[in-house]
Amino acid sequence: MNVIIPALLPVSKEDLASKLARVKTFAKDIQLDMVDGRFITPASWPYSENQNQKLNGRQSMLSSMKDILTEADMLPYVDQLSYEIDLMVTNPEDITGEWIECGASRLTIHVESSKYLAKALEELKTKYGHAKDFVPGMLSVGLAINITTDLAILEPFIHDIDYVQFMGIAVIGKQGQPFDDKVLRKIAQFRQKHPDMLVQVDGGVSLKTAPALLSAGVDRLIVGSALWNTEDPAAEYHKFEELVHEYGVYS
Repeated sequence: MNVIIPALLPVSKEDLASKLARVKTFAKDIQLDMVDGRFITPASWPYSENQNQKLNGRQSMLSSMKDILTEADMLPYVDQLSYEIDLMVTNPEDITGEWIECGASRLTIHVESSKYLAKALEELKTKYGHAKDFVPGMLSVGLAINITTDLAILEPFIHDIDYVQFMGIAVIGKQGQPFDDKVLRKIAQFRQKHPDMLVQVDGGVSLKTAPALLSAGVDRLIVGSALWNTEDPAAEYHKFEELVHEYGVYS
């Protein structure tokens, strides 16, 4: 398990292909952000291409998802990259299975996005064999939580998930947002009750904020604009890796 995970919020099919080709040269894991424009806005590609279509719900989501697949119906470079899909979508339970079938090994579901989380987690268990901590390289499932959401919402699901993703920004779904240090207090509060749960942070992660997050015991850092807004993402990625070793966090 790597500690530094590049995040990609694609603006087009070409953007996705270009960045995947680059990231596979320096990282093995990637988080692919999917924003449907309903749970939060604006929509990312490929959902953005469907905004003018008279489609909604499951049908719209599935038609969008198929747009990113190769002719072999799998994610690009699935033999070289391990994909985590961050589902910033309404009713994610409708599409989790399709992402697994096209090669995703980690699924992040936002607790605020669905009224049927228990049903979704149960289906992942019965249909796809997911069990907490069971062969996590094959399939891991986590819940993401916003800064303003009460931690209590996670409690009914703690025994069914592999990790919790704390959002480090107030406005999710947009890379480059400022880091909100309230997340550090939220992580500390959560750690008191669940010291062994794997924790990752997405949003506002930079070389400046990473030391505080690593010191707080964060296991994985999801890094977006701090990589892609540089001339050399690979070199920047290695700077993050140096911080990881400095703070004694290892894969």
